[in-house]
Amino acid sequence: MTHIINSALLSLIEQAGTAIATLVEGLERNELLRSRLTRLEVLRQLNTLADSVGRLEPAVRGEMHELDWTGWDAMRPHFCDLAGAALDEAQWFACESLVPATLLWLRVYQRSHPVLFRMTP
Repeated sequence: MTHIINSALLSLIEQAGTAIATLVEGLERNELLRSRLTRLEVLRQLNTLADSVGRLEPAVRGEMHELDWTGWDAMRPHFCDLAGAALDEAQWFACESLVPATLLWLRVYQRSHPVLFRMTP
């Protein structure tokens, strides 16, 4: 059962990351920060992604050591801020750096470690 949960969490991470990448595609930092609806949805997806990362078992994280798990753990508390410069910086950094790198490495690991992503016992 634990394997299925971890696979589901990896799927949530990928889905949220893809949603974020789609929402911010072509946007400059100021455009994202000024767009209330897009910004709120990006923040919701970032929270889903970061919470899913936080629930992954350490052993699964260890199998995919190139992913910046520590970076996601560090960013997670900032996504809970209601407003301010810290939230702005965290949101933009995640959109520009963490999300693209995470999606890239997830694709690599889906090919090299497909069993981690299968929702079968």
